[in-house]
Amino acid sequence: MRNLRLGYIVILVSLLLVLTACNDEESDLRSQPVKETSFLLGTVVNLTVYDKDSEATVDEAIAMIDQYEQLLSDEIETSEVSQINQQAGINPVKVSEEVFQLIEDSIDYGELSNGGFDITVGPLTNLWRIGYDDARKPSDEEITEVLAIIDHQSIVLDEENQTVFLPEEAMELDLGAIAKGYISDRVNELFDEAGVTTAIIDLGGNIYVKGNRPTGTPWTVGVQNPFLGRGELIGRIEAVDKSVVTSGIYERYLEVDGETYHHLLDPDTGYPFDNTIAGVTIVSETSVQGDALSTAVFANGVNGGKEIIESLEEVEAIFVTKDQEVILTSGLVDQFELLNEQFTIIEEE
Repeated sequence: MRNLRLGYIVILVSLLLVLTACNDEESDLRSQPVKETSFLLGTVVNLTVYDKDSEATVDEAIAMIDQYEQLLSDEIETSEVSQINQQAGINPVKVSEEVFQLIEDSIDYGELSNGGFDITVGPLTNLWRIGYDDARKPSDEEITEVLAIIDHQSIVLDEENQTVFLPEEAMELDLGAIAKGYISDRVNELFDEAGVTTAIIDLGGNIYVKGNRPTGTPWTVGVQNPFLGRGELIGRIEAVDKSVVTSGIYERYLEVDGETYHHLLDPDTGYPFDNTIAGVTIVSETSVQGDALSTAVFANGVNGGKEIIESLEEVEAIFVTKDQEVILTSGLVDQFELLNEQFTIIEEE
């Protein structure tokens, strides 16, 4: 789950979302929210809750995030995901219901994306290490060798025994492109059970806005300009009970001999995806959708990605191209407000 270890890099460099909130008092809400910031999942986690008497719930949510990291991170030797990787080509591993379901869902997203989203990409990300001090451009021979064992369709799931098996030695799962979304949804469920109505869940840039602002109006979510620093927006939308997740080529990258390689790696070629997308923002009902789809649609380019999103209910997308064009899926055409005149909204028939 290497994408989860990038910490402040994700916060400061990724396609960040700017949230504006209001602290006006209402009967069941606080004038000042309960805020908790922790370094978890390899990133900065921010939970903001406006409901009264919510301190214990926020503490419980932080503890829950830590527990899921212990379960899902391939960087933790005792995690269930690490155990699956360690037993690759040897034995099936019995896992918890949560891990089994997440892997099953990940395979489905792999199918939806025509293989562009693939949780067996671990050996490839290990070669490039983009975002780490030891990042490097691997040789063609190294890439060819690991491509042979990247295949989400080869994962063997035994539902009856609740086991997961990677059939080839050296195969590795990497849930970094979906785990934060999954965990965000679990936090949201905890908030529901505790009666929380007004909150922001921010797991390293994976944003979920819960309910309305304390004023009763929707949250305003700004979409970051992928070419500039934090706070520079291209536009904004209003959102209530929505996940907003962004992926982009300028989040993490490696420069070698004057060429830039971004961190979103194509499991078919072994090199970064090469298309016109600079960034894509997914607006969805659940964060696990947003997390997985932000990679899945990126892998398929603007046209293919847009087709995927339009086939799904309650999911929308904002594509930003390298030519500073903005393409919206149908549900956002009347919702997105462009703020930067250097960008152009492309209206498609």
